[in-house]
Amino acid sequence: MSENAGGDKFLYFLAGAGIGAAFALLFAPKSGRETRELIARTANDSRDYLTTKMNEGRQVVEERSRRLTDDFTSFLDKSKDAVQRQKEQLSAAFEAGKSAYREEKGFSE
Repeated sequence: MSENAGGDKFLYFLAGAGIGAAFALLFAPKSGRETRELIARTANDSRDYLTTKMNEGRQVVEERSRRLTDDFTSFLDKSKDAVQRQKEQLSAAFEAGKSAYREEKGFSE
């Protein structure tokens, strides 16, 4: 919960900063047209910034997902190889035991 509280505080800070910036622009000593242009320009810049950050975040997530998939595939391949080796060793040991039993059984009869 403490991790989420830090994130919530940051979101509240950003929301407050945005609201404060909007009020500052609305009450600035500029004409209505200049203020609207400034608000529109700021909104466009913010949208561009957020779009860029979202794309960067998406790229990071895709890269980490790709690496995780590759690592998991490699782990899975290694695990399959290890299981196959163990299976072969167990089979060889079983056959050796059967062979030794047959030899011993043949000698005792």
